Amino acid sequence: MSDSTEEKTLPATEKRKRDAREKGQLPRSRELSTAVVMGAGAALMIAWGDTLGRRAFSFMQSGLRFDAAALVDPSRMASTIGNAMLSGLLIVAPIMLATFFAALVAPMLIGGWNLSSKALQPDFSRLNPITGLGRMFSTNSLVELGKSIAKFLIVGLVAFISWWGARGELLGLGVEPSGQAIGHGLGLVASSFIWMCAALGLIAFIDVPWQLFSYAKQLKMSRQEVKQEYKQSEGNPEVKGRIRRMQAELSQRRMMDKVPGADVIVTNPTHYAVALKYTAGKNRAPVVIAKGVDTVAAAIRELAGEHRIPMIEAPPLARALYRGCDLDDEIPAQLYAAVAQVLTYVFQLRAWRGGDRPLLPKVGDVPGGEPDPLPPS
Repeated sequence: MSDSTEEKTLPATEKRKRDAREKGQLPRSRELSTAVVMGAGAALMIAWGDTLGRRAFSFMQSGLRFDAAALVDPSRMASTIGNAMLSGLLIVAPIMLATFFAALVAPMLIGGWNLSSKALQPDFSRLNPITGLGRMFSTNSLVELGKSIAKFLIVGLVAFISWWGARGELLGLGVEPSGQAIGHGLGLVASSFIWMCAALGLIAFIDVPWQLFSYAKQLKMSRQEVKQEYKQSEGNPEVKGRIRRMQAELSQRRMMDKVPGADVIVTNPTHYAVALKYTAGKNRAPVVIAKGVDTVAAAIRELAGEHRIPMIEAPPLARALYRGCDLDDEIPAQLYAAVAQVLTYVFQLRAWRGGDRPLLPKVGDVPGGEPDPLPPS
């Protein structure tokens, strides 16, 4: 059981980050998004200010004209209002599209896009009043409150300075022609927006590192959580060890089942035992079908005794076969001569029907058959 009071000091793992992303938990900066959206709108107003001004002036002119037929026919009022709404929508459509695409691009600057079905599921734990009070008086909430107050003061001060500096131009709009005044007024609004965007950009410049730091801190893990995650992703070490033991036992059982079919058992005579089998026409050389040391070697010798399989004591050859051959592999070429002596004796022993018993061969040193080094005293 994990200790809930354990301090979380370790950075989040990749799995923790993926799980948080699936739940819709990503670093976000509202100040950055607001600055990008307002900046896109202000840039479009500056670039298209004159065009928007002329369209707005034409819209105002058409709206102040009255059609005598529409005055006496109420059924035409709906179409007149619909056309006016469509014309007004077409005027602001470029700004709406620019701000819409800016709102889509802004999340890519921090956190990226994320489509998560888990984020849409209701979380009834948020209805807990105690948890809600904890969120209200948390460090993050206090920081958000401070940012909101600072944003209001800074943006308000910048807007006041901007409009106060342009007060002469604002008063002069009343004496300008209508079309020129509308375009000029949009330019002043855009200029004010640029200054406010600069103020928001300054706040976002401070807020983005804070949001990244807060997000990383929120995902930090304790040592117990890291261990638990490792067990879940990689498997419990105890279970994996038990599986490996079962696999080894199953492999050993299959190996022991082949021992009764061996032609000869080469022994150390106590520490090593290697079972060989040669099938003429099928194998180019004898094949190692079983091998083992100590307890396994004793089991091989016991099984060989039960099935009357010849056992040859050749310590160098037994060590070389055990070290240099894997199960079901043919013996290497450098051991052909030594193994040939052993198999020749075995085949002679099978054909022996009385008389002089074949002499047991003396297998000399073979490559890889050196004894194990003695442990240091």
